[in-house]
Amino acid sequence: MFLSIPYPSWIRPEIFPGFPLLRWYGLMYIVAFSVAYLLFRHQVRRGELSGAQGGAAVTDDEVVSFFTWGIFGLLVGARVFATLVYDTSGLYWRKPWLIFWPFGESGGWTGLQGMSYHGGFIGGCLGLIVWSIRYKKPFFAWCDTMAASIPLGYTFGRLGNFLNGELYGRITTGPLGMIFPGAERFPLGEPWVRAIAERIGLAIPEGAVMINLPRHPSQLYEALFEGLVLWAIIWFGFRKRRPFNGILTAVYTIGYGVFRFVIEYFREPDADIGYRITAGGEPSPTYLNESLLNISTGQILCLLMIVGGTIFLCVRAYRHRKYGS
Repeated sequence: MFLSIPYPSWIRPEIFPGFPLLRWYGLMYIVAFSVAYLLFRHQVRRGELSGAQGGAAVTDDEVVSFFTWGIFGLLVGARVFATLVYDTSGLYWRKPWLIFWPFGESGGWTGLQGMSYHGGFIGGCLGLIVWSIRYKKPFFAWCDTMAASIPLGYTFGRLGNFLNGELYGRITTGPLGMIFPGAERFPLGEPWVRAIAERIGLAIPEGAVMINLPRHPSQLYEALFEGLVLWAIIWFGFRKRRPFNGILTAVYTIGYGVFRFVIEYFREPDADIGYRITAGGEPSPTYLNESLLNISTGQILCLLMIVGGTIFLCVRAYRHRKYGS
């Protein structure tokens, strides 16, 4: 019995084959920003932001300006973080001008390959803080409205990763396992490789030396939990019952950190970075989940989000009880 799903053969990174500038990944980013913007506008039109900032009217120009600053900060932070933290070659430290250069060292079009969520989170927050200070707006009220809008848009970002066939998960024998064509192949001579292939009933071509094993479609897990589920929790559970400004921001930060931390056990870390912490103190293969004590870079950053979000929530709750703000 075959217990995995082949990656759909009709999916290609390019929307139109032969036109590398038009990619599903880029389109999904546009959809993600558009969905977040529409949800933000929906809250503004219902007067939710006006009520949160003392009844002051919110104009369309303010909404566009707020989003522009946030998106700009997000993209800069995501790119800088990806190149300076996750890239192990040292290229971008030696040649920082290449961080935003989309043609690569050889001059061919490569686009801006590599974006970090956590870098985007930091950059986006800084952009919104600067905007709030410049235009003298209540940051926590505006940020709460954004926090209720982002997760559903984020769903489409992870769908873009899936359509790109990237950020797939670790090897699995479960029924949700999917064979990604770009995933690392393993030698049939390894006993554990043959054991997994036999367990799931994987057909092995005659004479094959290397085979592709099923992976968790972790992009879809993230789209579901970090996107749709987190959005539903904030939108339906907290949005209309916020006792103080900042609570939605805290729920988003903590909720994302928790969901992402768990899903990181299914998602394969970058092989060139590996784990930051391992159970035995020795390097461990990233394509297998050998121990819950093997901790990735993403999990460390998520723990920081959980801790930081919890401290922020406690401080805001304390100030609300003591000062009513």
